[in-house]
Amino acid sequence: MRLILIKFLFICCLGLSLQGCGTLKEYFSSDSSASEEDEYADWTAEKFRTEAKAAVDAGSYEKGIKIYEALESRYPFGEESAQTQLDIAYAYYKNNDPDSATAAADRFIKMNPRNPAVDYAYYLKGLVNYNRGIGFIDRFLPTDTSQRDPGTARDALKNFEELIRLFPHSKYVADARQRIIALRNNLAMYEIHVARYYMKRKAYVAAVDRASAIIEKYQRTTAVPFALLILQEAYTNLGMADIAQDSKRVYDLNYPNGPPVPEHVNSTTSHKIWDFIGLEK
Repeated sequence: MRLILIKFLFICCLGLSLQGCGTLKEYFSSDSSASEEDEYADWTAEKFRTEAKAAVDAGSYEKGIKIYEALESRYPFGEESAQTQLDIAYAYYKNNDPDSATAAADRFIKMNPRNPAVDYAYYLKGLVNYNRGIGFIDRFLPTDTSQRDPGTARDALKNFEELIRLFPHSKYVADARQRIIALRNNLAMYEIHVARYYMKRKAYVAAVDRASAIIEKYQRTTAVPFALLILQEAYTNLGMADIAQDSKRVYDLNYPNGPPVPEHVNSTTSHKIWDFIGLEK
């Protein structure tokens, strides 16, 4: 009986102890939340903007995002509310959060279709997709961007083309056109890699289809001479000597000294444009 009583008292004490811990945890959690709110208690909208910009300029993107979001929460209808939305999108982009950056840019476009800075929102979407998957090391080493998944490159191409169509006089158009050149070259070279894969598998008809599509869709890109060489080889293997000779004739006429841009140089075109063309801010 005594043993049972001791066990009962122990269980009761343990329950009270755990309840007390829960209460303390809630107290300190509540205190921490209040502390975060008090951090911005006396901040003006200008203070929010100054601190957020300073954080982003210093590379503290998460901090900048936090302050911008607090600003948007405190002053949702201020004169600078639209600019805050755009600043958040840029901070997400610099923080390597492409999905959030794109969503923020889309929200800005939807809510501020006639804002003077709406062209930048379209441009920023292009930048986000242009740089998706390109890490810090990739930017400075001669990796071949044309071998990446072309989906985001196509999205970036669409973004920049939309910018040029909607805002032909935007200050971002010149930069967008240069990036389009790099994107088209990369997409065309991606098709070259696929065509060569078919050649290795002896799927010559499929290789012909890919190479022909490059010449038709990506005229004036650095991939065209390589496509002609693939056509010549594929038609030869298919026993279609006359068409193979036609491909060789076109190649010799247009590229008597070989491809004007060597393939290893072509592979780093987008990186050069990334590094030397500004207008990201």
